Amino acid sequence: MKLLVLNGPNLNLLGTREPKIYGTMTLDALQREVAEYALELSERRAARADEGAEPDKGDGPFCQVELFFYQSNHEGILVDTIQNAQRNYQGIIYNPAAHTHYSIALRDAIAAISIPVIEVHLTDITAREPFRATSVMADVCAGRCLGKGVESYKEAVDLLVGIIDGR
Repeated sequence: MKLLVLNGPNLNLLGTREPKIYGTMTLDALQREVAEYALELSERRAARADEGAEPDKGDGPFCQVELFFYQSNHEGILVDTIQNAQRNYQGIIYNPAAHTHYSIALRDAIAAISIPVIEVHLTDITAREPFRATSVMADVCAGRCLGKGVESYKEAVDLLVGIIDGR
């Protein structure tokens, strides 16, 4: 199972950008931790298969969860990436960052594809400044994970794998 982890504007500055809000973990460190989590998830899925558990749906029983990471500060590039993702991936974990609150172009790109997208945020955007409380993406995404830092991404991996597996 191949999943795209897509990050929007300013997330390349994690670790130095407003550390009181976003913490000190860099985007590279976050990606390494989430990739390690996906590897552990793959190992658990393989162990279940070895124990004779019922196979899941998706790319095959207890398939490996592979993550591919991409970040861009450019809305058009993110639109193209989302539109093209269904050719190579079974789902997307997407942190639209500032685009969350106003990008109808990105919202429409998500609505136009046939694979599930999970919206993810490091912070709880609903508990921050009033302008951040609204997500134009929420109604076209299969789920949301927010407010738990890197754990939001891990939760999104679990949620997306469950959706693809049909659980």
